[in-house]
Amino acid sequence: MNALITEARKRYHQELLSNGVLTIDSKGIPSNADSSSKLSANIARGIASRLMAEVHEKAVGQTSGAKFEQISMNFLTNTFPHLQNLRPGKWHIAKLGNRNSMKTSSFAQYEHLEYLTQLTKNDARLAASMGNDYMVAPDIVIYREAEPDETINGESFIVDGTVCKLTDIRKDNGGLPILHASISAKWTMRSDRAQNSRTEALGLIRNRKGRLPHIVVVTGEPMPARLASLAMGTGDIDCVYHFALYELTKAVNEIQAEDSIELLNILIQGKRLKDISDLPLDLTV
Repeated sequence: MNALITEARKRYHQELLSNGVLTIDSKGIPSNADSSSKLSANIARGIASRLMAEVHEKAVGQTSGAKFEQISMNFLTNTFPHLQNLRPGKWHIAKLGNRNSMKTSSFAQYEHLEYLTQLTKNDARLAASMGNDYMVAPDIVIYREAEPDETINGESFIVDGTVCKLTDIRKDNGGLPILHASISAKWTMRSDRAQNSRTEALGLIRNRKGRLPHIVVVTGEPMPARLASLAMGTGDIDCVYHFALYELTKAVNEIQAEDSIELLNILIQGKRLKDISDLPLDLTV
């Protein structure tokens, strides 16, 4: 019998294959590869062969990106809620988007952003001065409901009406849900997409009131140099998680690309790049 996360990882890859996100086209180029780069194609081919990708035409980029977000969210839904022994709470996992009524300002740390939005709507000069870069829209979020006093006082008498009147975790204070994690899902990582993730991260850091949520990136990018453009360094993104790090490592070693091997080892040993299977447990911290 396999462990829960082992099975969830297999299912994750199966969904990417069956939904046409990871494919190989008629020219032998995997859907996450840069067709203009021989190295990218060779590494991606090594990953795809280990995950048994089928041959068909590459899906439209925007469609692949949306599917990758959904399937990555499914993986978290199949794993993180099972870790109540490590991180108890009433958890929700959701995609944010234009059609979703929930947005960043729906959470306790960022509720003031809605007030700023209303101010700028009514004042053109203020809008011109501030811009709108304080608004961020993570691809996937994990958030926690505030807890009623009955739960807080479940094992002993912790709070009463005279104290703890401003804490977000207490439902009786009328607060909003607490944003626990922001996950940016990028199937491939060209320079512009990498910078979008960093911009989202900096917006969350600079505009929060209260605890900073986990800020991570999940990607299918095969090129170590492009992964390093986002993963290297600290301060804005907690970590980059690869959809198939074990297969990526084998593929890079197989083609004996020395520079890529060295860079990949630096990222892994420096704990800047991890496998998707590491993400649920890291989110319990």
